[in-house]
Amino acid sequence: MEEKEVILTQEGYDNLEKELEYLKTEKRVEIAERIKVALGFGDLSENSEYDEAKNAQSENEVKIAELENKLRYAKVIDEKDIDTKTVQIGNTVKLHDIEFDEDVEYTIVGSTEVNLAENKISNESPIGKALIGAKKGATVEVEAPDGVIKYKILSIKK
Repeated sequence: MEEKEVILTQEGYDNLEKELEYLKTEKRVEIAERIKVALGFGDLSENSEYDEAKNAQSENEVKIAELENKLRYAKVIDEKDIDTKTVQIGNTVKLHDIEFDEDVEYTIVGSTEVNLAENKISNESPIGKALIGAKKGATVEVEAPDGVIKYKILSIKK
């Protein structure tokens, strides 16, 4: 199976490492304790606590494997390599939505770091794809389900 490169900022990489450490230590211990307590309830054939704990253990191990894989194939974007001449991963871009006459700001990140609550969008999203490589002052068109959305790039910063 060919693995896809995972593009991350340093912050994103550090967050994945912290999450992995938590899952491998605290979470494993917590689940092991749940299993131990459930075993004390006796007959495993009718022990829903045991089944739930074993399912949690399985889900935790899958998540650990996924995170280890992401970190293995991670390409961390070096802050020094990010410039503001054109939009690239790691930039924060201020846009003007021409149709709605309003400004919005997005940070372009790899798909692993997407967080819409913080306006972090993927370089693989429709807006991200349209912005990558564009310059300040340019107008970009984004294909959306409702039609084409036009944005003017007001600023690009690190």
